[in-house]
Amino acid sequence: MKKNLDPKIKNLEILSSVIEAEKKNNKSIVLCHGVFDLVHPGHIRHLNTASDQGDILVVSITSDRFVNKGPGRPVYAARLRAEILAALEQVDHVIINDNPSAVNIILSICPDIYVKGKDYSIPDNDITGKIIEESNAINKMGGSIYFTDEIVMSSSELLNAHFEVTRPETRRWLNKIKENFRVNEIIGYLSNISKKRVLVIGEAIVDEYCFCEGLGKSSKDPILAFQYCSSETHAGGSLAVANHIAGLTDTVGLLSVIGEINDSPSFVRDNLNSKINFHSLIQSGSPTIHKKRYIDNHTGSKVFELYTMDDGSLSMEMENKLLSLTESIIENYDIVIVADYGHGMISPKFINLLASKAKFLAVNTQANAGNRGYNTISKYPRADYVCLNGGEVELEARKRGSNLQNLILDMMNKIDCPNITVTMGRSGTLHYTRDKEFIEAPALATNVVDRVGAGDVVLAITSPLVELGVPWELVGFIGNLAAAEIVAELGTKRSLDMTSLVKHMEAILK
Repeated sequence: MKKNLDPKIKNLEILSSVIEAEKKNNKSIVLCHGVFDLVHPGHIRHLNTASDQGDILVVSITSDRFVNKGPGRPVYAARLRAEILAALEQVDHVIINDNPSAVNIILSICPDIYVKGKDYSIPDNDITGKIIEESNAINKMGGSIYFTDEIVMSSSELLNAHFEVTRPETRRWLNKIKENFRVNEIIGYLSNISKKRVLVIGEAIVDEYCFCEGLGKSSKDPILAFQYCSSETHAGGSLAVANHIAGLTDTVGLLSVIGEINDSPSFVRDNLNSKINFHSLIQSGSPTIHKKRYIDNHTGSKVFELYTMDDGSLSMEMENKLLSLTESIIENYDIVIVADYGHGMISPKFINLLASKAKFLAVNTQANAGNRGYNTISKYPRADYVCLNGGEVELEARKRGSNLQNLILDMMNKIDCPNITVTMGRSGTLHYTRDKEFIEAPALATNVVDRVGAGDVVLAITSPLVELGVPWELVGFIGNLAAAEIVAELGTKRSLDMTSLVKHMEAILK
């Protein structure tokens, strides 16, 4: 007869009432918390020791969306991880915790003892800072924290070594990264970004996703009919780039032109990271660029896209205001990142100002349906770093299907730029510094929900890395890891943060 494990797996409301009853019977409560993606002997010993500390052992596991272990993780969904733990005799109750830490569980059930492994006994080693928050919570509730001293094993290391989490060629490339660079060295490079003052310039875009279900062909017209289900709206364009940068450094500026129509000014303010110093100009009588994508609710496929924008050139008065504002602030920043979406904000005069005044100029000229192919990188006489996708390189060369490396060399003869990154989707990225060899970095994404925003995040994180002179192998690795985080979410719902990025990096290199 199949054993039913469901009674051990509880939601927080039921668990709280059960624990309250156990306490009335003078039972002592022990809590363990973790991901438990691959239960190994180290976990078993840890749980055995934990169960010896009291009468009732509760195990809380991190829900899938808060598992910061890199692309492809968790390998097992939360429900399966919960069932594995519920099958262990020493575990009395299991709960899936939809929070980034165990603080809410601690405050809800008030365990007598909170048990963690010895690798958490030095709080400064936990980059997330969660062990400090959890220690404070257990002390507040009158409990104590206990560190087990059992064998330390890593689920990430075991999964990387014995499971096909990444493709074999990707794993070989990651092994070379491990051989050539220490983890602390890579963290050091990332930490140096925090010292940089970064100004993001470009069009602000509001990205809306409208979910709908297909009804079929209209009875009177040759069109498909859909039923509206729901929608969500994200900060896109230069807003997204600035939000990514704000997750890496405290000194971030954003210079953009937004419209006054509808509620877009308030939306922009509400959806920018509080660290960002927003230098904005309001264009009267115009909307902030709004891109609405209609998504099939069942397949997640995009079926239609609608642009709302005034993409004509700025008036002379508005252009002069933009030039004046830029001149007044540009000297305050070490790095200027231009996210040029080709919708009218960035004029030839503005480009010349940026090329002459920026201390380090990083540029992307995006090709999209709204700029009809005229927004190419050769508009810029110089840049210190250019980040494009393969199609944008082909557009500049007016050639398709040619050798990408040859196209890059030809392009770099047209503009004064020593460094370039080309994103190639599932093929990864290609990097080149003048007079040096090309370096390829494989894609690290294993779950692609939406490619929108992938190029923006690569531009955001690689620009300061290139300015800092970080080795290109690491520029490719870090950039592709950041892209893997973003494409796993819809649109620009998620922004970069240093803690998640470091956790992903540590996990994938184990």
